[in-house]
Amino acid sequence: WILGAQASITAIENIRVPVIAAIQGACVGAGVDLIAACDLRFATVDSKFCIKEVDLAVVADVGTVQRLLPIIGYGRLAELTYTAETFSGTRAEAIGLVGATYASGEALMAAVDALAESLAAKSPLTVRGVKQNLLYSRDHTVAEGLEYAAGWNAAMLISSDITEAVGAYLGKRQAVFED
Repeated sequence: WILGAQASITAIENIRVPVIAAIQGACVGAGVDLIAACDLRFATVDSKFCIKEVDLAVVADVGTVQRLLPIIGYGRLAELTYTAETFSGTRAEAIGLVGATYASGEALMAAVDALAESLAAKSPLTVRGVKQNLLYSRDHTVAEGLEYAAGWNAAMLISSDITEAVGAYLGKRQAVFED
């Protein structure tokens, strides 16, 4: 069962485009597992977060520990995992769990929608490459990450996306990419 649950959350991480989490209300236990697999996370100031598993006599086993370690660091992750402390969206932003907080759900969704539109206007091939390189570099040494990036760009620099991006820049117009 646990391996199946892990695979479900990992499927979110493996989506080829950036996944944006917009958190309102409670984000507890499996909710934290889910947002940890997202590329970008934003919340309302009054949202509540908790890595609850220790209070249920289980070790967080679906990805919270593994994915949040490079995001918020060992000390903060250890504290939150050992204590099952409930904390606000404001604290989540302060520790780097979320990129920003918003006063209301409406403001949160407006910001997330604008971000999604901005990302969707970029080269799909490059956005996928950024995601792949981020995930690869998270799990490998700097030297391995550099080699991976060099290989990626060597293969992708011949794409029509680069021609469109440079042409749009030189022509002072918005680039239009095909996916």
